[in-house]
Amino acid sequence: MKRLIQQGLMFGNLFHVAAPALVERYNRALTHLTGKTTALADFHVDISGFSPEIGDELGDDHYLNHAGVNRQFILLTTEQKHCPLLNVKFSTSRDILRRFIEVNERQLFALTATDAVAGELVNSVFDISTPAKLFDLRKIRVEADTTRGTLRQAEKLAGLVDRFKGEEDGWFDEALIAQMIDIAKQTGDVTRNPVRLQHVVFEQGNFWTAHFDGLYVFQDVPHPAVIASVTKPEDLPVPVVMDMSERNRIAKFLDLNRLVEPVVRARGIDGAAILRQKMGFLAISVLAKKGVDIAGKSRSDLRRLAARHAEDLPAAFEGLAALVRWSENGGAWPRIRSDDPAYFYSLRAADTPHRDLVNMLLAELTPLDFRQLFICHKEEFYRRYRSWPEAQKAHVVAYLAREYAADKAGARTALFGHDGAPDRAGAAPARSDRRALLDRVGPWGALNRSRGR
Repeated sequence: MKRLIQQGLMFGNLFHVAAPALVERYNRALTHLTGKTTALADFHVDISGFSPEIGDELGDDHYLNHAGVNRQFILLTTEQKHCPLLNVKFSTSRDILRRFIEVNERQLFALTATDAVAGELVNSVFDISTPAKLFDLRKIRVEADTTRGTLRQAEKLAGLVDRFKGEEDGWFDEALIAQMIDIAKQTGDVTRNPVRLQHVVFEQGNFWTAHFDGLYVFQDVPHPAVIASVTKPEDLPVPVVMDMSERNRIAKFLDLNRLVEPVVRARGIDGAAILRQKMGFLAISVLAKKGVDIAGKSRSDLRRLAARHAEDLPAAFEGLAALVRWSENGGAWPRIRSDDPAYFYSLRAADTPHRDLVNMLLAELTPLDFRQLFICHKEEFYRRYRSWPEAQKAHVVAYLAREYAADKAGARTALFGHDGAPDRAGAAPARSDRRALLDRVGPWGALNRSRGR
């Protein structure tokens, strides 16, 4: 994993805690939440305040996430909103933390100027002993305060102010006034500068969890389902439960809920170029395992090497090649069915609120596309990376550092973004006959939504 760390592809973009004042605040918050402290003089933290160095020091990578539920967090600065989330147990956790910080950025900026903010992502479940309990995680409430209880004291002061204003003899209640002055020394003037955090409850409908070897829970779609990475759980309150081997059923689920679209159908990008890149990724996995020297090879070099080893290429390679031929040259119409190895490689998530989760699922279904796996499902990428040949590791790290890390936002937009939105009059952009045909039947042939594949 050293290559990944050196290139900033693992533990990258963390916030460096080096100032003694920040270290002291972190220790106060850590003691407040866990009863533990760190002896480190500097360390790095993610968006939740988790530090891999402190995890190593304590021998506990879950010191802020006991049992994998109700994740605790420590905020030293609002800049943590730009950091990743490590040791992910729920796909929604980072987004909830980021939205919480952004909605309350002004208040949190003021609070973290003098203290750390410690809190927890709270739900009604404290122990996920069975998969069925995952369906109780419908709402996540964010609870937070400084280590000195500034918010709690501010709420108390606001109540006293209301008493002072509402009671007929409030002006003459010396005990009440003294209490207000004492609390105001900690909170400031809450009548002019209210200290209150907003939007602290978040919905959690569809999500991925690392629990039970990985589950994708889709409950807020027209046709709910659970997709298991390994073993299908039983006794779940959804009509459909699948595992990754049931590719036809997964394809039907995605199609029925209109969660995916073909890459070659995407507007504003060169779909054929993206598919060519995917073909290159497929070839790399084979060439590396065969011991072929791929170090420093250009795309054209890799294409020639792939041609020499055509008989060894993955089955998905030819399906993607057929799509590229059709897209670029108007070749024979490729009828790629859902049981074809190329099927999921040819898709990306449609423009829905569940886009990130669907792209995460597609990444796990297409693990040879190491770029999408890294972008959309880092936990699975790191797991698979450990077993790759050294040549493949070196090539993948070099590619990601050169082609992705240099412009992350641009790469994500090109691969997963959506454009071609209707104009102000509501009219969609003009489409070619080929585009209209794609809209009707997709690149794999006509689909009958009323039947399984």
